[in-house]
Amino acid sequence: MSLLDILVLVLAGIAAGAVGYATGLASIISYPALLMAGLSPMTANVTNTVALVAVGVGSFAKSGRVLLAEDGGKPLARASLIALAGGAVGAGALMLAPSSVFEVVVPYLVAVAAIALLLQPRLRARVGERAEHPAWWLVGVFAVSIYGGYFGAGAGVMFVALAMVLTGLPLWRATLLKSALLGIANAVAAVGFIIFSDVHWGGALAMGAGCLIGGWVGPPIVERLPATPLRIAIGVAGLGLALWLGFGG
Repeated sequence: MSLLDILVLVLAGIAAGAVGYATGLASIISYPALLMAGLSPMTANVTNTVALVAVGVGSFAKSGRVLLAEDGGKPLARASLIALAGGAVGAGALMLAPSSVFEVVVPYLVAVAAIALLLQPRLRARVGERAEHPAWWLVGVFAVSIYGGYFGAGAGVMFVALAMVLTGLPLWRATLLKSALLGIANAVAAVGFIIFSDVHWGGALAMGAGCLIGGWVGPPIVERLPATPLRIAIGVAGLGLALWLGFGG
């Protein structure tokens, strides 16, 4: 890997960190950048997961106290344990099972999440504007964390869509919660990949350094953005990612 490749990965990491916090679509930048640097799809996938841990670290270090302050941090603790278990299951599936079947399903999962986010006001109205569904929320966290540990592109969109439909959180808090839970799922998967898989450490460190910066600057930016345009932008970007994964990935 050349110095130019490393520089490009750092810059891509910064963009992925900021975009990933704002939209949940960090992998739409980071994964193709690793492929362009010459990594194989499998190596790019596991290296991408390791690097994206830095996004969660950066964003949580910046504004995680908001989540910890809610009911003494108990809701975050429960969801975090579920995300930890789901990320471990997803990482195990990637390392032990054939990827072909799951890769066929991935674009549809991302598309469903993006559509759910675009239709969020109607879905919220149907389930109740202030209604919360903690059991379904935790089931959803587990399912999305499995996907996050397995591949992860679009997992952030899925987390935001779940939070917006099944909890009473505003968009900026749902975005912050998404970053925390996705970071946990990525972290446990990354541990497994580091031990049992083929991580390209040059790529992971370069990308991770950029992601840490991007994750740090993301929260204050998103908190100041208007909710409805941001929700629509995330949904449209999610549909674009689904098309890319289905036809161009």
